[in-house]
Amino acid sequence: MTTPFGRALCAMVTPFTADGALDPDGAARLADHLVTRGCDGLVLSGTTGESPTTTDAEKSALVGAVRSAVGGRASIVAGVGTADTRHTLELARAAERAGADGLLVVAPYYSRPPQDALEAHFREVADASDLPVMLYDIPARTGTRIAPATLVRLAGHPRIVAVKDCAHDLLGTQRVLARTALAYYAGCDEENLALYASGAAGYVSTVANLVPGHLRAVLDAFDAGRTAEAARLQTGAAELIEAVMAAGLPGTVTVKALLGGLGLPAGPVRAPLRPAGRETADGLREVYDRLVAG
Repeated sequence: MTTPFGRALCAMVTPFTADGALDPDGAARLADHLVTRGCDGLVLSGTTGESPTTTDAEKSALVGAVRSAVGGRASIVAGVGTADTRHTLELARAAERAGADGLLVVAPYYSRPPQDALEAHFREVADASDLPVMLYDIPARTGTRIAPATLVRLAGHPRIVAVKDCAHDLLGTQRVLARTALAYYAGCDEENLALYASGAAGYVSTVANLVPGHLRAVLDAFDAGRTAEAARLQTGAAELIEAVMAAGLPGTVTVKALLGGLGLPAGPVRAPLRPAGRETADGLREVYDRLVAG
């Protein structure tokens, strides 16, 4: 399996200052921390990065700050997907100018385009710049599945090279893997090892903001043939994955609640999101400490 953006990618939160402004210095420090501890790719301005509430200028500034911090040590994939094809094309070109290595493009949300319109949208975005594209299949948020047959057709485009998979359809994923050279990345942390064992390229992980080395070790153990160890490491992270991603709060909220307590740049979330309460934050920290003490 080719790994066009690396194997261990973090869906990085976007640090803000106490008054809610973009914190480029904090973003640079967090990016350096994540790459030093095992991430070989960073996905910026995704769902975890609160892209619906950041401006176009902030998105470009974020790419620039992270590029300066990590240099060539990690790939940078910029989230540019919106509900509007024209806006998405503008963001794709801006991300290329800012120094991104690739684009993350989600299915347009709310309008729920049919598959032929969805395919045309992705082709237009891929034609808008020279950067390789990772499609983001997350129907629970967008309302639209990128059907396996559509993915097979899109795989023929020379710049559509990867998929971030949050469709929870292992059989559909395996069908596309069998028929294309698309690099699949698990987008749901509980599926990291299962998809990797099925031929995926790696993961794009929200939980990697907190334990980048642990999640990277799952892949390393599997690649070395230590499959029992890989399974133990994956299941060992299950409690934290559940606490972060299935606690009734968006992963951005739970991750930021923990990062601040760990002394790492995070800052507040932007409305309409609200910060985690003290009880939730304390519970998250207990789960984190158990895994790290491990």
